[in-house]
Amino acid sequence: MIAINGREIGASQRPYLIAEMSGNHNQSLERALAIVDAAARAGADAIKLQTYTAETMTLDIDAPGFVIDNPDSLWAGRRLYDLYDEAHTPWAWHKPLMERAASHGMHCFSTPFDDTAVDFLEELGVPAYKIASFECTDLGLIDRVARTGKPLIMSTGMASLTEIDEAVRTARAAGNDQIVLLKCTSTYPATPENTNIRTIPVLREAFGVEVGLSDHTMGCGVAVASVVLGASVIEKHFTLRRADGGVDSAFSLEPEEFAQLRLETERAWQGLGRVTFGTQAVEEGSVQFRRSLYVVADLKAGDMLTAENVRAIRPGYGLAPKHLSLVLGTRVTRDVARGTPLAWALIK
Repeated sequence: MIAINGREIGASQRPYLIAEMSGNHNQSLERALAIVDAAARAGADAIKLQTYTAETMTLDIDAPGFVIDNPDSLWAGRRLYDLYDEAHTPWAWHKPLMERAASHGMHCFSTPFDDTAVDFLEELGVPAYKIASFECTDLGLIDRVARTGKPLIMSTGMASLTEIDEAVRTARAAGNDQIVLLKCTSTYPATPENTNIRTIPVLREAFGVEVGLSDHTMGCGVAVASVVLGASVIEKHFTLRRADGGVDSAFSLEPEEFAQLRLETERAWQGLGRVTFGTQAVEEGSVQFRRSLYVVADLKAGDMLTAENVRAIRPGYGLAPKHLSLVLGTRVTRDVARGTPLAWALIK
């Protein structure tokens, strides 16, 4: 069983929802705190941060590879260093953000990107860790995080099955089997067509772990569908208003949308139920609306039942319609008024 601060994660619980703040604070602590408050009101189980600095992520240079040259990228033309400097969450903010989350009864943890971030987060007592999809192949980082003994949520992103296996084996070799794998498509935003959530049950079967979805699509339709396929954790980027801008705002949910995500994923989880056939207790009152066999003309004792005086109609208090061919041609044992439900006791 996996639990974060006592909150169980798995098929017996509604999906665990993570609101990813990322860089949507726009370098304002006041805004970051407001995002925490809004996430709590919207029903998030956790708010997630990212712990790095531009220096721990890349080099402050303009050389090829250090500037995003994909014209289709949200960040086309941006230097990696500048982008990470804009998006990073100052380390001094982590404690007040975690305290604000705790005041709402909401978890707060983070994605570390190197060992110094893990050391820092351990000092703050985070209840869990997230490994970003781009770090799924950083086995040294995974080993360091796994050795904390805390739940480890890993996005699979671009990782091959072999690379995912290496990541899981690394965590387990470090003595940590509290693993959740998230299906993730590393495009920003992603489209439903390239999300491929049928992968989710395959991950569960292949690795014997809890599974979920790190979702970069707009809306909540893909996330809701993932619940049906076994997702027990869902992560979505979260902002106060997309119109406010920010490095991740274009593919983030606003509070009202996240509240809808909470509502619909819980409904999807409740709807899974169990395998059942026959009349449930809640359906007892509806049995009367089935069709059944009724006498539809006044009859005298000894009259023959025919297609003109017996029909399958509502309500459902007579014999089942499947018996019609058996009763036609038989005779009634007594006078029968129109509107009487047909019963075996009325037939010779």
